Amino acid sequence: MTATLFSAIGELVTNDPALGDGSALGIVRDAALVAEDGRVVWVGSADEAPAADERVDLGGRAVVPGFVDSHTHLVFAGERSAEFAARMAGEPYTGGGIMTTVAATRAASDATLRANARRLHAEMTASGTTTIEAKSGYGLTVDDERRLLSISRELTAETTFLGAHVVPAESAADRAGYVALVCGAMLDACAPHARWIDVFCDVGAFGEDEARAVLAAGAAAGLLPRLHGNQLARGPGVRLAVELGAASVDHCNHLTEDDVEALASSATVATLLPGADFSTRAPYADARRLLDAGATVALATDCNPGSSYVTSMPLVIALAVREMRMTPGEALWAATAGGAAALRRDDVGRLGPGARADLAALDAPSYVHLAYRPGAPLVADVFTGGRTAVTDKE
Repeated sequence: MTATLFSAIGELVTNDPALGDGSALGIVRDAALVAEDGRVVWVGSADEAPAADERVDLGGRAVVPGFVDSHTHLVFAGERSAEFAARMAGEPYTGGGIMTTVAATRAASDATLRANARRLHAEMTASGTTTIEAKSGYGLTVDDERRLLSISRELTAETTFLGAHVVPAESAADRAGYVALVCGAMLDACAPHARWIDVFCDVGAFGEDEARAVLAAGAAAGLLPRLHGNQLARGPGVRLAVELGAASVDHCNHLTEDDVEALASSATVATLLPGADFSTRAPYADARRLLDAGATVALATDCNPGSSYVTSMPLVIALAVREMRMTPGEALWAATAGGAAALRRDDVGRLGPGARADLAALDAPSYVHLAYRPGAPLVADVFTGGRTAVTDKE
């Protein structure tokens, strides 16, 4: 096996409090890292680095764990810029535009869907993201949901069945029938291609009983639960997610004190999506309130063509710092280790021994520049499993 020494790291964020400065970020300065067989095997001071077969000189750059984007809708067709422009002119976001994307996605070929997904995946990778979750939810038929997950599986192992995104127009008069389809034939077709099951439990989407039925059916099929909740209004989403032991509940814009307390006393991660709040002109989720209560917080892009056509985790970090009152360190942790927690992964989102050697080198002396210089192309190099990541858009 070949060992690779990553040397001349000015500031290394490990997310391991046992390393470096002892903070949550585990910062090691004037650092080096050794990767072997895709994993980190040694981290420490550069002047104590062991010999290795290969060497990568990072030129004094800051290095952070590869970002973990735990909420995306990666496979779809079409775009909704007109809807975005209308929102910027004052129209409220209701979620109704999802069906526009459903129609375009159903009409698209596999080749078109695959090419678009690969383009977005390449954008994410180039901006430092090395682990991506991808949901279905823009097909809403048995065959279309299955093919969205099949294509997603080509790009990531973290795939999520979201047949319960909205009730499609053709089933508007028979909601119960659609829920039965999601829990039955659609789930049967999709479960082999998914790790997770999700449901949009909110105003205009699915109610508590419907969401509970979908998640229970998914659990019976061996899928793990996660949930969209409390985006548009206060509701049962957070409570249901905690009750069912969901890995995460995502959005969390409208929370009661009971919701915050429930998240703080559970293992369910609150995944916040500031790109969606920016793109819909919604009130930003109150990260400070959640963090101060002791809840685990993750950040993700929610990449989708309607409410958050965002692929950049550095942008998400900058928005979280400016608009959600997170510190730069809290935001970076949430975009790495927090995302890993939302996916129940302990091998990504950190750079201690045993972790995957997924890292992003920044053209900056400190990770703080991710929020300090929003919009700048700071990610200079990306490595997955210790090797240069492929970021082409073929």
